[in-house]
Amino acid sequence: MPDYLDTKIEFLKGVGPQKASLLNTEFNIFTYRDLLNYFPFRYEDRTKFHSIAQVHEDMPFIQLRGYIKNMTLVGKEGSKRLVAEFHDATGCIELVWFRGLQWVTKSVKTNIEYILFGKPSLFGSKLNIAHPELEIPSESALKRAILPVYHTTEKAKKKNLDSKSISKLIRTLLDVAGKTIDETLPEDLRKKLGMLPLREAYEHIHFPSDFDMLNRARYRLKFDELFFIQLKLLQLKNQRKTEQEGFVFKKIPTLNEFYKHHLPFELTNAQKRVIREIYDDMCSGKQMNRLLQGDVGSGKTMVAFFTMLMAVDNDTQACLMAPTEILAEQHYRTLKEYAEKIHLPISILTGSTKKSERNILLEQLKNGEMKMIVGTHALIEDDVQFKKLGVTVIDEQHRFGVAQRAKLWQKNHDIPPHVLVMTATPIPRTLAMTLYGDLDVSVIDELPKGRKPVKTVHRYDSSRLNVFAFLRKQIEEGRQIYVVYPLVEESEKTDLKHVMDGYESMCRAFGEGVVSIMYGKMTPEAKEFEMQRFLRNETKIMVATTVIEVGVNVPNATVMVIENAERFGLSQLHQLRGRVGRGAEQSYCILMTGYKLTKEARIRIDTMVRTNNGFEIADVDLKLRGPGDLTGTQQSGIVNLRIADLAQDAELLKRARNEAMAILQNDPELQTIQNLPIRTELNKMKTNRINWSKIS
Repeated sequence: MPDYLDTKIEFLKGVGPQKASLLNTEFNIFTYRDLLNYFPFRYEDRTKFHSIAQVHEDMPFIQLRGYIKNMTLVGKEGSKRLVAEFHDATGCIELVWFRGLQWVTKSVKTNIEYILFGKPSLFGSKLNIAHPELEIPSESALKRAILPVYHTTEKAKKKNLDSKSISKLIRTLLDVAGKTIDETLPEDLRKKLGMLPLREAYEHIHFPSDFDMLNRARYRLKFDELFFIQLKLLQLKNQRKTEQEGFVFKKIPTLNEFYKHHLPFELTNAQKRVIREIYDDMCSGKQMNRLLQGDVGSGKTMVAFFTMLMAVDNDTQACLMAPTEILAEQHYRTLKEYAEKIHLPISILTGSTKKSERNILLEQLKNGEMKMIVGTHALIEDDVQFKKLGVTVIDEQHRFGVAQRAKLWQKNHDIPPHVLVMTATPIPRTLAMTLYGDLDVSVIDELPKGRKPVKTVHRYDSSRLNVFAFLRKQIEEGRQIYVVYPLVEESEKTDLKHVMDGYESMCRAFGEGVVSIMYGKMTPEAKEFEMQRFLRNETKIMVATTVIEVGVNVPNATVMVIENAERFGLSQLHQLRGRVGRGAEQSYCILMTGYKLTKEARIRIDTMVRTNNGFEIADVDLKLRGPGDLTGTQQSGIVNLRIADLAQDAELLKRARNEAMAILQNDPELQTIQNLPIRTELNKMKTNRINWSKIS
């Protein structure tokens, strides 16, 4: 039997075909259920009145009672505004209108009592309220409650579909469909967590009787949203662990030889722990799907090499896919250095690989002769065939599209390869639980021995001469320097330093022969030439854009100067800082900015100066930017939450996951009568979520 809430929105009283079309296109509302889940973004408190003496600029929308006096037209023709004084017993505040002046002049009367509603702001030294809502006191006006405010659009407003109209439609919907809202959680779980029934939660999220009931409604609906996401992810994880067959890799002779005789540095305890976790996965007979998080410079590449050796030791092939040619080249150079010590052939495949070399390589992969390969998205092209792909390592996975990862995963027709997903972008725990809740997670939370934390300082443009003096001293001591700019060429709209200007400036200050340059639009050959000069220490300063954000490893580089640092996101700043601090010498990151900084920019700069902890930085970034921007998943639907907020609801997310785990532990198939509401709700949920367990 169809669910009543899945009725098309056009059949709701007061909607009809035209409004339905508008609700579809402007708000993505197609059914009664969609409208029910279109939540207010804020609320207007009409339950209390303030006095003018209490008003200050930081207050939200407020309600006053008083009288209008002295209405005056101010300004020249074409830019006139209407100004009035609003008085109560405690003082006076200015009212101002910029539009509809004729209508206001005719409609609004002086010396009559009004109820006023509006947002106070400061203009010069005076408080004012622009375009206030005015109403003559009446019995109904004085019995106002907490009113919901819904997001709308200019197009919708022109068609008389503003916030109040949406509110009326939701009121109609709750009146006709309220009784059809089925409970989704078992009664004992609701009682344990002190939750409202779902019907009441919907009533009070849209039309709260007071703020306590509003908070209880939010708590219930947020929990539901997070609980069912976690439940689905945990089910996928359980399904993979019980059903998805995987290669068994128990033999590790080459790995042991490399570890005992050729390891270039001692592994950290964190690296050893992660390698053990990966080996246990490889021996389980089930497909590994593991996310490896590790801060910049923590040694993920070595872990990737050990993982690939496990595949080679068991007569299968291994590949590592990176998002850019620069990063792929960097991984290839590093892994080739390791592989040569144990006489293991390794190759690279990118868009720049010559056709003759590519053809030979494709044949070697197909017949199994080439056991280990590094590449870009070129690896997923149809003509790239493996004899038996045992391990796939995907670096900086969020830079690849879902379909791209799926193609690599499907290179085997029978048993899928084990998958290790790596990221140097620390992901806050709350976001990881939502994006990767069905994957096993390993964290390298320790830097290699002898590494010193990078010292980060903030300097204004006025300190540039002092900064140059510091750079000269570093060069005299044999060190190298990165200088990163946000733009390649000058923009008329901004005054940002650009990389060409920066290159010329550095050449004037330090001499043309010691400065390299790198930016995205250069040819691969030109990039490689400049990079090799810098790697060989022939040039001392690398002026670049964020093209060097990942994939460049120069242990002798000890200073990272970031121009216009306020224009970079926290994650990017942290990645750039990770390009230095890779040797034994003390390294520095210098954040250059102008004096004018926004509040958010100052938080980013202060965070970078305060901490080197990538996970702490990621938490701040999540709060500033939101989950979609942070991980590049804005278009994927993964974190498009309706009411929960991953930055604010971390504790609730943990509770939701724990409750989901407990329920699945006792009843994996959700077959008990007690869990019938959960099973019913899961069956109703649209199956359009991406199965990360099969494609990451």
